[in-house]
Amino acid sequence: MNKSLFLGKIGVLLALLAVMFTSCDNSFVYDDEGDCSVHYRIRFKYDKNMKFADAFANEITSVALYVFDKSGVLVYQCAENGETLSEENYAMTVELNPGEYEMLAWCGVGDGESFVVPQANVGVTTKEDLTCKMNRVAANGHGKVEKDLAPLFHGEMKVEFTDEPGVHYETISLTKNTNVVRVVLQQLSGEDVNPDLFSFEIQDYNGYMAHDNSLLDDELIIYKPWSLKTGNADIDADIYDDQTRASSVGVAVAEMTTGRLVEGNRPILVVRNLEKGDVVLSVPLIDYALLVKGNYNKEMSDQEYLDRQDEYNMTFFLDEAGRWISSSIIVNSWRVVLNNQTIN
Repeated sequence: MNKSLFLGKIGVLLALLAVMFTSCDNSFVYDDEGDCSVHYRIRFKYDKNMKFADAFANEITSVALYVFDKSGVLVYQCAENGETLSEENYAMTVELNPGEYEMLAWCGVGDGESFVVPQANVGVTTKEDLTCKMNRVAANGHGKVEKDLAPLFHGEMKVEFTDEPGVHYETISLTKNTNVVRVVLQQLSGEDVNPDLFSFEIQDYNGYMAHDNSLLDDELIIYKPWSLKTGNADIDADIYDDQTRASSVGVAVAEMTTGRLVEGNRPILVVRNLEKGDVVLSVPLIDYALLVKGNYNKEMSDQEYLDRQDEYNMTFFLDEAGRWISSSIIVNSWRVVLNNQTIN
């Protein structure tokens, strides 16, 4: 074969190979570079907690993601649940064209037992339509919740996806919308407290959330205990000095799960003595929760603290007549000495 002709064929072949390996064709995948197509994946992060650590894999059981165009109309939705969410480096793949989008996530809704989000339709549903409502039982003009609500989480963000080849990741940060409140009643006399002699409830208007996690107008929700039991507590001898009469006493413990605590709302914790028919205590829950925000958390806004803290343990001391001694309480293991002013 003519040497120049042979070299010419070799040159053409090399040129073809160069074009093939530099074009964005899905059929060619580089071991080191990956393919030349474009992929978009969404990660979820739940580190808005008091540990400042990502607890997504341990706490979230279901994810529903909604994607809207710049006009606020739904263009894509996807839902996943189960063990796949706990996998290391979990990310949801979304099939979208390059462009600007708004994303909304409601996590933990699951089968709709505790909360419900309206059915969404691509091209029709707007972001304002995707509210989230707490399931409740109608009772005397208000709603009643007396079960342990499934943990609910909310997240939203704006993104701009480019057409640059490769895998593009975006991360949505989540806010937890449910709180467990434990109320402990303890008598200074050392006598056991019978939980059946008391009623416990939290009153709030926080059962209906907008797409941006703000609260919508709703009826009053009365949260009742899903667990009511007795327990034992050791008394620190210096809590009430000479008033302390025992080293270990029986206490009544009530556990309730509420919706998101929102600054500006006025949730009230109420305990009644059923035997005497009077109110033992009635206190503003948020004000008392913020009493132990503390110096370490002073840089946080009050709302950030309320969003990060998802459990509140409050111990109230009763005198021999079953009345609350309103001079000291324990909140999340912190003793708080109250002054004589009323918290409004």
